[in-house]
Amino acid sequence: MRRGGGLITAMDLAQYQARERAPIRGSYRGYEIVSMPPPSSGGVALVEMLNILEGYDLAGAGHNSVTYVHTVAEAMRRAFVDRARYLGDPDFVEAPIERLTSKSYAAELRRTIRPDRATVSVPTQVTQGLESSETTHYSVVDASGMAVSVTYTLEFGYGLGAVVPGAGFLLNNEMGDFNGLSGVTDTTGLIGTPANLARPGKRMLSSMTPTIIAKDGKLVAVVGSPGGRTIINTVLQVILNQLDFNMGIEEAVTAPRFHHQWLPDVLSVEQDGLPLSTVAALEAMGYRVRVGGRQGTAHSIRIDSRTGARQGAADPRDADAGAAGY
Repeated sequence: MRRGGGLITAMDLAQYQARERAPIRGSYRGYEIVSMPPPSSGGVALVEMLNILEGYDLAGAGHNSVTYVHTVAEAMRRAFVDRARYLGDPDFVEAPIERLTSKSYAAELRRTIRPDRATVSVPTQVTQGLESSETTHYSVVDASGMAVSVTYTLEFGYGLGAVVPGAGFLLNNEMGDFNGLSGVTDTTGLIGTPANLARPGKRMLSSMTPTIIAKDGKLVAVVGSPGGRTIINTVLQVILNQLDFNMGIEEAVTAPRFHHQWLPDVLSVEQDGLPLSTVAALEAMGYRVRVGGRQGTAHSIRIDSRTGARQGAADPRDADAGAAGY
């Protein structure tokens, strides 16, 4: 680090300690949602979005219909604004997590969503890093029903490109998950809010959203995905597909996805994800729609409520993914 002009010292590394934190908990249509707490933003954002969406008849709207995409995208947009405003390492930032994950706050946000028009995302909604695609997720359920949902990130494959002499390993570039420039939030998606600015000893914000779904104390599903900021919205849609549209786990994981993260103010839709007529209708509502690519690889497990059988779904977006039972 000294050779490369870095800021980290041997003392910084010596003082680093792992932290065990209580998970974020919420509920959605009678199901218990348990997910990752800060310094990941995933669990808070996921519960916030589910709370908003609980007030809508999503199944009645139709899966990936204009109304459905609009409603979910607006919930995404609002959760990502709060992500930028409040969330960071809880050792440094006192985020209003209880409020953000409350049903009453969701009701307030729901009233700001127009049924016929997209909201406009602008940097002035907050007072004033690019995440890579090198994240991995896996879901596990054992013979006794114990479940684990794990997301971990490597950032870029070769880290920051520096090798420790004589040690043979690369240094990572996780520091890129801090906000880059203080006070600089712009329409390209650059966030400069203070909650996630780099400080000595501070952990950077992530979007990892490993999640367990339960009902009446019994395991229902284990969900997660890689994909930078798209992770949160990928997990959201896999949950909605199961709980609102009664999809099996394979169908829920395979279904087309979309993503809105407030800034840049773009609704990203997977290639062939929505009919052209739906895209045109969304554009008429004020959305800037970008079609192309793939979103996440949500390898997940569902428990059959009748038989207790574990049903694994490897996301077809990942060529080397797999599901196995032992």
